[in-house]
Amino acid sequence: STPLYSSAASDVYKRQTKGRRGKPVVIIRGLPLNKLDLEETARKFKTKCGVGGAVISDTILMQGDKRALLKQELESMGYEVKLTGG
Repeated sequence: STPLYSSAASDVYKRQTKGRRGKPVVIIRGLPLNKLDLEETARKFKTKCGVGGAVISDTILMQGDKRALLKQELESMGYEVKLTGG
């Protein structure tokens, strides 16, 4: 069995408002997880941040601008986080 979180992973996440009526979402990409593990991770983030979100293919979308909290959570899981976008 492979570990759930790999310290060698590199994430890119960004804030986006285009096409969302000005409401921000944070997009998390690059997690080396399967669909089930992505959904479990997204559920954890939604609970921690108190916002909604979704998993679309290999991307986690989180509603609201919770970049600081998500960055802290991803780093505590052992991921290297790269910020992009506004």
